[in-house]
Amino acid sequence: MELRRRIIHAALLLVVLISFSIFGYRTLGGPSVTFLQALYMAVITLAGVGYGEIVDTSHLPALRIFNIFIVVFGVMITAYVFSSVTAFLVEGDYSDIFRRRKMLKQISQLKNHYIVCGLGDTGRHAVAELQKTGTPYVVIEHNEESIKRLREHGGGEYKDMMFVLGDATDEEILEQAGVGRAIGLLTTLAMDKENLVITVMVRQKNAKIRIVTRCTDLKFSERMIKAGANSVVSPNHIGGLRLASEVLRPHVVGFLDLMLKEQSRTLRIEEIIIPESSPWAGKSLGSLNMKSRFNLLPMALKNAPESTQRLWVNPPDNIGLKAGVVIIVMGDINDIRRARQDSSHMAVFSTTQGQS
Repeated sequence: MELRRRIIHAALLLVVLISFSIFGYRTLGGPSVTFLQALYMAVITLAGVGYGEIVDTSHLPALRIFNIFIVVFGVMITAYVFSSVTAFLVEGDYSDIFRRRKMLKQISQLKNHYIVCGLGDTGRHAVAELQKTGTPYVVIEHNEESIKRLREHGGGEYKDMMFVLGDATDEEILEQAGVGRAIGLLTTLAMDKENLVITVMVRQKNAKIRIVTRCTDLKFSERMIKAGANSVVSPNHIGGLRLASEVLRPHVVGFLDLMLKEQSRTLRIEEIIIPESSPWAGKSLGSLNMKSRFNLLPMALKNAPESTQRLWVNPPDNIGLKAGVVIIVMGDINDIRRARQDSSHMAVFSTTQGQS
């Protein structure tokens, strides 16, 4: 950014000096000096190419003094322009422009991805989780330094991170991030009012997207839900629950921490949604053999056909499954991905057959 500003300033100085030179040559040179002659004289003087004077300064001391002034200042400004352009090329800003254009093109082709608004203390941890689980995402951040810090301290993990530089409350920036094609949005800005504005704008543009928003002041929580947020998370509330859990059930908290911080494996509690035409539909939970086939532990069911409860914890093996049932499982993220592919195999096959 600093180099680009230097180039803009240098270019403006050069334009001002050329304009001033043309004005001076035409004014001091008399009515016989045309605009083209004055422009040509300004260019060859500033460039120092050594061509003959097209505007004669030998008989006009004032014009010769003016020409000396142009030469002296022209050399300094020209040197400043060349040094700025050279630094721009050497330090990589030029290639960075093309890299960002390529990245924006990649973002325009994304579908069913997630958007994270804000790369502060909260947003950074959300991005880390999306990165670990291999989830496609785009970051919206107005401060380029925050993106650079994440890349520098991420050990190369975030070198291919896709982002849009700008204000997340700007409609155009949201469009660049592909808000109309995204399936989820996390808005983690420090100001609740900004998160509320983003929630309203995004819900108007995408009726199906799942919006989770950060809320510091709980009085904004109900407003955000009414504005279209699916869920509201309060860092203060979560922090208080964590403090109490550390006192009441330290071993459970230690287990969850170990699961999230494990380096050799990415253990998570995830959900598998049974789609339409899935080979799992019509089978019992036990017949899937999730433990032996995928090394996954089924923990709960949502939308189970035989249950009146919203969430059936520790469901029996003989429970029947149908399309729309959500299976809550625990295991490695790669095993969970294999199970998801297996559950949707028939749906994908059917769609392909229909298109052919």
